[in-house]
Amino acid sequence: MAERKPGRGAPKKPAAGKRKTGGGVPSREEILAFLADNPGKTSKREIGRAFNVKGDDRIPLKQLLKAMTEEGIIARDEAKNLRRTDELPPVTVVEITHTDTDGELIARPVSWPGEEQPPLIVIAPDTSRRKRDYDEPPAGVGDRVLARLEKVEDEDEAYPYEARVIRRVGKGAERILGLYRKNPKGKGGRLVPVEKKARNEYEIAPDDVNGAEDGNLVLGETIPGKRYGLSRARIREIFGDSEDPRSISLIAIHTHGIPDEFPAEVIAEAEAAKHHGLKGRTDLRDIPLITIDPADARDHDDAVWAAPDDDPKNEGGVIAIVAIADVAAYVKPGSQMDREARKRGNSTYFPDRVVPMLPERISNDLCSLVEDKDRACFAVRMVFDKNGNKRSHEFIRGLMRSAASLSYKQVQEAIDGRPDDAAGPLLDPVLKPLWAAYRIILKAREARAPLDLDLPEYKIDIGPDGRISGVRIGDKFESMKLIEEFMIQANVCAAETAEAQHRKVIYRIHDAPSREKLVAFAEFLATLNLSFTKGENIRPANFNRILKEVDGTEHDRMVSDVVLRSQAQAIYSPDNIGHFGLNLRRYAHFTSPIRRYADLTVHRALIAGLGLGKDGQTDNELAELAEIAEHISATERRSMVAERDSKDRFIAAFLEARIGAEFTGRISGVTRFGLFVKLDDTGADGFIPVSTLGRDFFHHDEIIHALVGERTRHAYRLGDIVRVRLAEAVPVTGGLRFELLEGGGEAPPNAGKGAGSRSRAPSGRGGPARGKYGKSSRKTPRGKRR
Repeated sequence: MAERKPGRGAPKKPAAGKRKTGGGVPSREEILAFLADNPGKTSKREIGRAFNVKGDDRIPLKQLLKAMTEEGIIARDEAKNLRRTDELPPVTVVEITHTDTDGELIARPVSWPGEEQPPLIVIAPDTSRRKRDYDEPPAGVGDRVLARLEKVEDEDEAYPYEARVIRRVGKGAERILGLYRKNPKGKGGRLVPVEKKARNEYEIAPDDVNGAEDGNLVLGETIPGKRYGLSRARIREIFGDSEDPRSISLIAIHTHGIPDEFPAEVIAEAEAAKHHGLKGRTDLRDIPLITIDPADARDHDDAVWAAPDDDPKNEGGVIAIVAIADVAAYVKPGSQMDREARKRGNSTYFPDRVVPMLPERISNDLCSLVEDKDRACFAVRMVFDKNGNKRSHEFIRGLMRSAASLSYKQVQEAIDGRPDDAAGPLLDPVLKPLWAAYRIILKAREARAPLDLDLPEYKIDIGPDGRISGVRIGDKFESMKLIEEFMIQANVCAAETAEAQHRKVIYRIHDAPSREKLVAFAEFLATLNLSFTKGENIRPANFNRILKEVDGTEHDRMVSDVVLRSQAQAIYSPDNIGHFGLNLRRYAHFTSPIRRYADLTVHRALIAGLGLGKDGQTDNELAELAEIAEHISATERRSMVAERDSKDRFIAAFLEARIGAEFTGRISGVTRFGLFVKLDDTGADGFIPVSTLGRDFFHHDEIIHALVGERTRHAYRLGDIVRVRLAEAVPVTGGLRFELLEGGGEAPPNAGKGAGSRSRAPSGRGGPARGKYGKSSRKTPRGKRR
């Protein structure tokens, strides 16, 4: 018979020098050492047998083990096996809490009696399972699983335990970001979620408050509790006073799960990076490349230069160079920084802070094209003819030195004849040739006719105290369009070169609107006596014609909004279908590798394809491009939502002191539940419940984007100008509620008849909606009434 391995069957005997060879009761140290050597099935009987405890010594041993259990030194499981409390049992339930920088699933024990932090557990991949159609998906973050644990003996390993999943046993505790509200007449309190859609509060027992004070912004964790009444939660982390303006962005960061702290190993790798010199690079330092950015920009990752082409075969043509920070030279594939950048996907921008994709040492130093400093760059030299058509281009890994860091406003005022001391010396040698090249390239853009939407963007100004000092429509300078067009041309060159080199790359793609959206858009325009083709060969020019036709009319904003909503979402993909909005066949992001991981992958593909270094695209990255594209498309959407939520909360905090004030705005959304309104001066978005619109039944007409009164025939349409009063502002959720004072107009013929759903407003404003039988009215499906 084969000998059983200790720990798998028979327990190990006490090590030499520890074993009681002559019988008697072992010491506490000997028992703990024996339990450490024998994780698993270790009963009192096996301990007695191992230490040769016999006769009258059995009772003292039993008393000693009982005392050690009561003192918490050892613990007993359901099978009456003993173990040290500073170690985990061989089979236990763990909760998968997160992934590390290597993408490994990390867990912690659900039950841990020790006073120190519980040990971290790495989940081993299950290579033994055969994949079947009926197999449940693998466990992931948030799951609780029954797992078999093995202690890792190597002290250099980051995790002391490795686990193999036996089966999933349910979801783990839910994390809730919210406000702690202390019970006014007792101990403990409640957790009020910050999510707008959250309906429930959570009870916090006194033992679960963990030092939180009334009004603190906290991270809570649900715990099993009573079947009826409020759900229970415990407070895990305290972020500070919810009235602190810095908490606003924290809410968005934690609500959307945006990583905002770099692991120590990532910071260490960034700090160890060194500046790249001229070796192996083209010297571009004599070319007066300049950066043009917003006035408050902290980093500068693109620079431009242009001049007339002196080639007699290209009379009237121009040469332009776009130089981009060479992030690939510092962030190597598979490195700690690379894995973290890939996880984040992109930088996220809030009114008061930036959550960067890369550490500050990279984004604000080594890869920031600061004025009068040598910086490694990846540049593209482009040649255009007199009509703005690109004749050729060439990619260069170089070393540049920025001649100036200017703002959009500085450049615009210089071109308009009001140069300041920084821009003045550059006006004739740099800015005017750059502007002339832009005018030439603009000819080709106009011939290409990309989608021409011009919607206002709102800027939130933050004061020195971190509080919002104002909201305004953002500046619009033609110098912004100059940089935008140069960047677009560089991105096109990147996509074309990758294709020419047969390198697989992540494209920025934008599909044409769906057939359903085109039909809905045409039906909407018909209510305005405008026609729109729904043919197969739809182009941005078709939308531009409509936008031009309504420009300056009362319908211009409404039509612009509907055009925007009819468009597909731009995403990243290794499969190129072109970019509908820009009307380009090939397009790949190249110009912002500091803040977008997509651009970094494109840089690496070009480096490999053109043989410009050993830090290009690897086989592993090539094989994972589809997965990377899907992931960074998701992180981009996550950042967009987080940025929008943060702006809503800042604006709600700004308007909280103006409850009762009147504003002018436009209806920006129409649902069967009510109207969304965007204020003209701040861009604030608020809601008017249908229950406050007056004594009438309202039909939601989806074709004309309106609520239409059944009796009065009064309609509230998308884009209508309205006058409203601010009734409520909730900074922690970003919610605003308005009361309608005036606005809307006569409904078009047949509008609202038999379309959408039917809702009734109350007899008077501000109260709950009442149906004709005195009950709260309900939204009913099309064609049905209750």
